[in-house]
Amino acid sequence: MGTLYEALQLILQVLWFIMIVHIIMSWLINFQVLNLRQPLVAQIWDGLNRLLEPIYRPIRRMLPDLGGLDLAPLIVFIVIIIAQRALANNAGFFYGA
Repeated sequence: MGTLYEALQLILQVLWFIMIVHIIMSWLINFQVLNLRQPLVAQIWDGLNRLLEPIYRPIRRMLPDLGGLDLAPLIVFIVIIIAQRALANNAGFFYGA
């Protein structure tokens, strides 16, 4: 069961990293540091959007429209932190202690 605990923690950490990359890349695109007409940039951006949109979409439906401000990543970050702490507080269950 310890492996399950570590796998869940790893999945949450990878999701955290992917979200950070997506957010930084969106800033770089908006400030025209990166150009979506470059094939590699466009492929990475499309891949990140395909990974994260299924997570963001339900949250965006619940949140009010705030114009250009997207709070869905912030909500997902909070959920990830809560999930990581819940896992850490219940680590004894996974390790049989």
